Order: sequence, then C-alpha cells, then structure tokens
Amino acid sequence: MLDLIQEASQPFAPLLGVARLMRRAFLQQDLAPLGAALLARAQANPIDANALMDCSTVLQLTGERALALALQAQAIALQPLYSLPAAQAASPCRPGLRLLVIMGPGDLMANTPIEFLIEDADVTLDLLYLTLDSPVPELVPEHDVMMVGVAESDANAALLARLVGVVAHWPRPVVNLPANIAVLSRDGVCAALIDVAGLEMPVTARLERSALHALAAGALTCAALLPGDDFPLIVRPIGSHAGTDLEKIIDRDALSDYLARVAGERFYLSRFVDYRSPDGEFRKYRIALIDGKPYLCHFAVSTHWMIHYLNAGMTESVDKRAEEAACMASFDRQFALRHAQALQAIHQRMGLQYVGIDCAETGAGELLIFEVDNAMVVHAMDAQAMFPYKKPAMQKVFAAFRQMLAHAAVTA
Repeated sequence: MLDLIQEASQPFAPLLGVARLMRRAFLQQDLAPLGAALLARAQANPIDANALMDCSTVLQLTGERALALALQAQAIALQPLYSLPAAQAASPCRPGLRLLVIMGPGDLMANTPIEFLIEDADVTLDLLYLTLDSPVPELVPEHDVMMVGVAESDANAALLARLVGVVAHWPRPVVNLPANIAVLSRDGVCAALIDVAGLEMPVTARLERSALHALAAGALTCAALLPGDDFPLIVRPIGSHAGTDLEKIIDRDALSDYLARVAGERFYLSRFVDYRSPDGEFRKYRIALIDGKPYLCHFAVSTHWMIHYLNAGMTESVDKRAEEAACMASFDRQFALRHAQALQAIHQRMGLQYVGIDCAETGAGELLIFEVDNAMVVHAMDAQAMFPYKKPAMQKVFAAFRQMLAHAAVTA
C-alpha cells in the first residue's frame, strides 16, 4: 500500500482508477491512509480533478457514499474527461484500441465497471462524464469505438434519454446504445423476455408503497397485481442492489412486517421461484453475454436462495470451488448448449453487445433469469492460489470483450 500512497501523494498525478483501488479493498487492505493522502492532495491543489475522483472512489469503497458523491461532482465540474493508459503496448501486427466510454455521475453501480474488462489489455481508456446539464465537448480524444457505460436506473433514466440524441450521429462506432440500456429495468427485462421458450422470469410489477399496504391488508389480491401468481413473493425497493432489503414474503403478515421495517416509496414485486437442486442447494451463475456468446464469470453454491458470491461460502469450501471449477471447464459444452436458444433470444431482444446476466436453472431445466444488467462487476481479483481455475476463465471473458471492441470498430 505504501507505493500507492506515495504515488497518490504526487500533485496532479495520473488517475489511479477504480480497478486499482477496488483491488486493494478486495484484499481487505486499509484504505484510510490512501484516502487521507488523496484528500490532502486535493486540498493543496483544488483544481486537481484526478485527486478528487480517486478520493471519491476510496470514500465509496469505505462506505462514505454522500461525501464521495460530493467530491465526484466537484471533480466532474472541474474536468469531465479522465484517462487511463493501456496496460499493454501495441505491436506492429496488432495495433492497440482506443476506447471512449460515456459515464454518468453516481456510485460504483451507476456505470459499467469497464476498467476490470480491459485491465490488462492494449486498450487506451478515456472516461467522459456527462450530466443532464453539461455540454458535450466539441473535441474528444481520438478513439476507435465509443461505449455507453451509463447503467439503467431511475436516477439515470433522464441521462440515458438525453444520450439517445447524443449518440445518434456519433462519428465513431457505438457499443451499447442508450435506448437499449434503458430497457434493462427488472420489469423492462421481464416484458422483453416474457414469451421466450426455455426461459423463466416471473412477471415483475413496479408498485407504489400504497399498493403493497393494500395487499398486506387484504384490500388487494396477489392476482390483481401479478396475474396468476400468489405467495410466496419477492419484494425489493426499486434502486436497491446487492440484496439490500430484498426479502421473500410468505404471507400478508410477513408483508406488513416488511413494510414496517423497510423504507421506500416504490418496490418491485414478483413471484418467488424455488430453484433449489435435488441436493437442496441453490446454484447461481453470472454470465457475460458478449456479442451474443455467453461466458461464465462465476458460479456460486449456497444453502440460501439469495446468493451473492461473497457470502456463499466459496472460500470456505473446497467442494464448492471444485464444483465451480468443473462448471467453468464444461460450460461451453453443457450449460451454454442447454440454454443456447434462450441466451440468443436475450441477445437479440436486448440488442446490446455487452451485458451481464445473473441466472440459475429451474427443476424443469429452464433458464431462470434474475437480472440482466450492463453494470455487473466482472473481475479477476480472486486469489489465484485458492481459485486457480478463475484466471483462465476470466481471460476468455476479457479476450472476448477486446475482440468485440475490435469487431465493432471496423463494422459500423
């Protein structure tokens, strides 16, 4: 960490970036000294936008969200454009790529975490932050392809709508059109995929709090909100991530208790699907769909239906890791083939060159979709000694992403 602190202490030093900083957090290193160094640098040089942006990232990683977003806003106001050099040099037989990504203000879930996808590639990255009010610069860095990194959310809806006009006549090829990203809400994905053969995604309703109170009181039935469905249900506040306030509701009393505990005015509601395997365990896949081809990024096994890789006990279980390794080794010839038609339908209907999918398999063998999102974290930060099979699998993902960019650059 000392080397990074020394680097971060230099006035007007280059941007460290999200990937380098999150890697330190992932290794559970103390980020407080680094944050202090960046804050001191920003205070000494109030126009040092890189210091403000990196300090914002550190504060987000340490849970200081409000202050982090305030510093980020200052950074963007000073300088909307941030650059990260390619990790690998270009070669005469393979010129490097220049990627421009349009970003929006917000936390680490507000945009595609692009840095992880090109962390070791020969791709020069420029990040252009736009807001609802900021003008699009007349001059932007030379680039081979532009990607819209802004993620779908209620907070980003107006910015995505603005970007439709911005990218309509963009002079370079564009990856991930904003109008297609805007469909990635939970109810939007459900509506887009509802009739795909071999795919299960329960109808998802977007509801006001008052409707849930009416359901809890018996003034409304489940069928009135979700035709054909009944308890148990899944409820979560709109805009929540990582399972925050996501709960399985077994009856009206449980819903009343939930509303008494959880704030929020709008919620997603859907039918609960029991997707446990015959051995009683639940299994969840995170897939990157790149130019229509699926790549497995991680596979988690848990006794609980709400699976997050970091709390599924993968580091504590040799057996779980062995199953994940086997799943990654066989993915192309087993899972990807079983669900080829459903995955291709997702690609065609979403119309995005890059998107992430969290999913599982039902007892009937259907592909159960939890979420389709362009902002899922896809990384290679896991310790190689414990997860030796991860690096080769993730290198396939990153190589495919780089190839997608190259293909987009010459085919538009």
